[in-house]
Parts: sequence; structure tokens; C-alpha cells
Amino acid sequence: MTDSTAVQNDAPPIVACTISRDVQIFDLLIEDMEAALGDAWGDLSFEDAVAFLGQKEARSLQFVTVAMDANDEDNLPLVSEVIAVAKSVGIKVILIAEDVSPTALHQLLREGGDEFVPYPLPENELARAIERVLTADPTPQHAPGDKQFNASGNHSGVVIPVHGVAGGTGATTMAVNMAWELANVDKEEPPKVCLLDLDFQFGSVSTYLDLPRREAVLEMLTDTESMDSEAFMASLLTFDDKVHVLTAPTDMIPLDMITPEDIGRVIEMARVNFDYVLIDMPSTMVEWSQTVLEMAHIYFAMIELDMRSAQNTLRLKRALQSEDLPFEKIRFILNRAPGFTDLNGKSRVKRLADSLGISIDVLMPDGGKPVMQSCDHGAPLAVGIPKNPLRKEIAKLAKSMHDVNQAEAEARA
Repeated sequence: MTDSTAVQNDAPPIVACTISRDVQIFDLLIEDMEAALGDAWGDLSFEDAVAFLGQKEARSLQFVTVAMDANDEDNLPLVSEVIAVAKSVGIKVILIAEDVSPTALHQLLREGGDEFVPYPLPENELARAIERVLTADPTPQHAPGDKQFNASGNHSGVVIPVHGVAGGTGATTMAVNMAWELANVDKEEPPKVCLLDLDFQFGSVSTYLDLPRREAVLEMLTDTESMDSEAFMASLLTFDDKVHVLTAPTDMIPLDMITPEDIGRVIEMARVNFDYVLIDMPSTMVEWSQTVLEMAHIYFAMIELDMRSAQNTLRLKRALQSEDLPFEKIRFILNRAPGFTDLNGKSRVKRLADSLGISIDVLMPDGGKPVMQSCDHGAPLAVGIPKNPLRKEIAKLAKSMHDVNQAEAEARA
């Protein structure tokens, strides 16, 4: 493929360009570009791209793919300049990166990268990325039925993260349904509730509420320094006009790509605009986990009555106490707890708590298969299975928390 400036009259118009140190290094990119666009694309070096993108001939470009590897990190300012020039003339940017550090990738996304695809390219992933950037609505849209909630910035919301100490302990189910119950706890003056899905790789809040994932989420997360209330609200979707949701990004991103400062700004922005901020945490502890714990008013840790939960709880306790972090904020919730008449099971719960040196504050019953079926259908338990015992206990916990919060607010007043 020749330089995009050398276009024959009978050739198709150039609608895209690859920009790289040497496109031959990225042979799979060449194949995927030809499969997607035929001959309607060209190739530029980083140096040539800065000059070409500012010319009138570049106005026909719909997007560019900026391909780089670890060797290009020393030349990051030039790559950033290429992206900035492309964005200034309205050209979409797809980043193709191989062995690039999270810090460098984070910087380039903040410069204006619209999509990120790892190299070697997963099958059909470039075609999907092209489709997304070409069909993306440039103006953020609210979910159907959104009442255009306006951020006031005068709240002092309660921050409640939910963390699964082991896989499958029901943390997302708890976070989603706690958010819904709190939003409906007072029919006359319903609290304003925000639900943040901070599991950037495998977050499923959007699945549990049947909401689409949006590119605006990653754009907001990678540019929190310039984020204001309007930009934050534009990145949220609403479920049934009651719960505002920040879904996980469309694509899997490194957990450490987002900094503690970014997370702090997002939580603070949610806190000052909502009465309750529920956070679905990743099971992995990362650098910004400390930020969430320190900003939390109460931190729910979901466990089960099994060895993996016991071992992970002990690890968590040791890690937090060794760093002198506020372990006392954590409230342990036992999911799929023994029934009321299961005396042997209750004895096991007591032995578990005593052996770990913790207090298990809440026991959640096993809601059975209907719980997962309701989650798969994208509806809160209160909508799909309102009489389920798990739903009743979550509603009871939400009511108790709201009553305590109201009492404290009245006392301060």
C-alpha cells in the first residue's frame, strides 16, 4: 500500500489511514484494513501524518488507526501530537497497541483516542472497532425514558462499595439490587441513587439491568481532570428513571489504567450529586482500591460459608491491617446463609466468624435459581421475583440503612 497522498484518479477515495513507525511491523493490521476497506486506505509515518492531517486533502478521512509498540513509547509526544491533530479536524482515532505500558495507553486515550484494540488483533475486532467509531453518536444520548436529571452538586451522598471476596459470592447482585431498593425505599421522597461499575474488565451491571455499554464511559474515565457535572451525568444511563448507572467500558481495559486520582474524582462527583453511591468492585485489589475504601462510609464484603471465602477474608484482613487501612469499615455479608432451622449451619457460621476474628453482620438467604434467571433477564429482583427471600432481605437491609442515614441527617440538622 502506497502513501495516501499518491492516489490515482481511478482509485477509490481514501477514507482511512494507518499511522505507524513502520506498518510492515503490523502485518495483521494490513490484512484487516484490506479486508475492511479494500484499497480505500493509505499509510503514513508519524512524521508525515502531522503535516498531512492538517491539509485539505485529509478532509476525506473518516478515521485513522495509530499503531505502536513498546519501541514507540520514547516518541510518545509525537504520537500524542498526531492524535491531537486528527481530533482537531474531526477524524476518529483507533489505537492499535502491542506491549505498550498502561501509563502510555492511558495518556493516548486521554489525548482523544476513540477506540483501543490490542495487537495481535483479535479476529474481526478491527472491523467491530471501525463500525463503532463510524456509527457513534457524537452527542451523548440518555437512555429511553430518562427524565434529564440535572446535577445539583449540593448532595453529600453515602458511598457504599460492594466487594466479592471470592468469585460468585453475589457482589454484583447485591450492588444492583441494593441500588434499586434504595431508589424505591421512600415513595414520597425517593433518594437519588447512582450505581458505579468499577469492574472494568468483567463488570456485569449493564447485563443485570439490560443497559448498553457506551464509549462515553472510557472517555470520561480517561479525562477526569476536565470532568464536570455535565460530563459526568452524560456518561450515565438510567434504569427505569430511578437508578443512574455508570456501566463498565465497552472493551476490557487494564485495571491500573485508571489512577487513584481518577477514581477519587469520579466517586466525589457522584457523591455530591446523589444521596447514595453504590459501587460494584472488582474482586482484584488494585492501587485505587485504597481510594475507594477510604472514601467509603461502609464497605460490604460478600462471602460464603466455604474455605475459599475464609482464606481470602484472612488475606484481605492481613493486607489492610498491615497497611494500617480502615478495616473497621468492612461489613461482612454471608450470602447463601443457612436457613433459620439449620442449627448445624448456624454453628458453622459462628465458628467461621470466630476463627477469622470478624463479625458477620448480615446473613442473606439462598434465593435459588430464580435469582440468576432474574439477573439474566436484566431486571431487579423486586421486579421479577418480589417475593423471593433474598430480595426481601436486601429490601430490609436497604430500609435499615436509609432509616439510619435519615436519623443521622436529622440529628445534624
